[in-house]
Amino acid sequence: MMFERNKNFSRREFFAMGGKAAATAAMMNLLPSVMASPAANFPKGKAEHCIFLWLGGGMSQIDTFDPKKRGNPKTKQAGTDYDVISTAVPGVKVTEHLPNMAKMMDWFTLLRTCTHSTVDEHATATHFVHTARQFSETIRYPSIGSIVAHELGQTSPTSPAYVVIGYPSASRDPGFLGPKHGYLYLTDTEAGPNGFVRHSGVDAARQTRREQLLAEVRQSTPDDAATRQYNEVIEQSLKLAGPDFMRLFQLKEERAELRNRYGGEFGQRCLLARRLVEHGCRFVEVSHNLNFINGTGWDTHNEGQLKQYMLIQELDHALATLVSDLEERKLLDKTLVAVGTEFGRPPEFDAGGGRGHQSKCFTLVMAGGGLKHGRTYGESDELSKKILTNPVTMPDLHATICAALGINPSKELYDGSRPVPITDGGKPVAALFA
Repeated sequence: MMFERNKNFSRREFFAMGGKAAATAAMMNLLPSVMASPAANFPKGKAEHCIFLWLGGGMSQIDTFDPKKRGNPKTKQAGTDYDVISTAVPGVKVTEHLPNMAKMMDWFTLLRTCTHSTVDEHATATHFVHTARQFSETIRYPSIGSIVAHELGQTSPTSPAYVVIGYPSASRDPGFLGPKHGYLYLTDTEAGPNGFVRHSGVDAARQTRREQLLAEVRQSTPDDAATRQYNEVIEQSLKLAGPDFMRLFQLKEERAELRNRYGGEFGQRCLLARRLVEHGCRFVEVSHNLNFINGTGWDTHNEGQLKQYMLIQELDHALATLVSDLEERKLLDKTLVAVGTEFGRPPEFDAGGGRGHQSKCFTLVMAGGGLKHGRTYGESDELSKKILTNPVTMPDLHATICAALGINPSKELYDGSRPVPITDGGKPVAALFA
């Protein structure tokens, strides 16, 4: 039986024809549309690395990057807690505690309409922002860092694909991708990862004997997928424990003027992130949920609001320095800088003068990556509480990060035999690639 290649068969016609010939003809008819699928034509950025600054606790968008009318915590009048200043981008305003970023606003994009509908609870929302999916009892979804590590891989044996500067969390895990695509974490910017430095009482000969014993044990273990993944992680760890990688934590190699410009502990973490990216790391998450400044970090209930401005000032100082440092080293176009948080804060003040949680409308920030910046995207209402235009879902955020790194956000990964798209229908923010 002969068929026209481009004929559109109805469902009834298809079953009426029957047989292998009909199935073949139908597949031939569908093939051109599959090949031309939008999934294969996603916008591609020039980034090779990503630095993800994590503001754990919930950054208040109305007190930072999307200020509206002035409020008053004492009289419980809803609104921003600070004065508003202009930026280098006409018409774009931020709060007074972001003066350095204001001068460089043409290097940034403010995504003012980020949104999700998961529970406004820290752990659940943190997981959702990192995976863009709800918790599941049947599948462990990978974090965005692990997806990048899986898709782009290591640039060298002494450069880990995924590093977290902060405490470990299940939200950052590789999920079904396995431990090979998990993260290396550290909390001390100068000491480096725990366990990577040989104890002073273990000399070279003793270390060699330990590695020989480990090799013998590994030879006797079963040859299954879990064991192979574990052995791959061991091999990677042994390579990273050498001087080529560990020297990156010697921040004193940097000019004193630059170290001082980065500022305190969070700034030093950002400096280390730049060194890691320079060495080839693909994805570096830098945590800023540090409570030593205002007592609560970004979770500004009650008295945490009183010194929130100190957190905002530290973010402003470190982020502006990081972006300008990357630009000076000609790394900014190759490095996407993203600022994330699990949700925002409402414009109303609570009984203690702080703010609650708000996931329906909040702001995230991007810079670099070869994208088109110097803009805001999306518009919120007069209190930064409701989205008026262009909502950005968490799958959209992940799709934008992936596309900036040249990763197809619609590509299917596999949990065993189950296909799992990298994003759950996410679409990159096209304006950033225009």
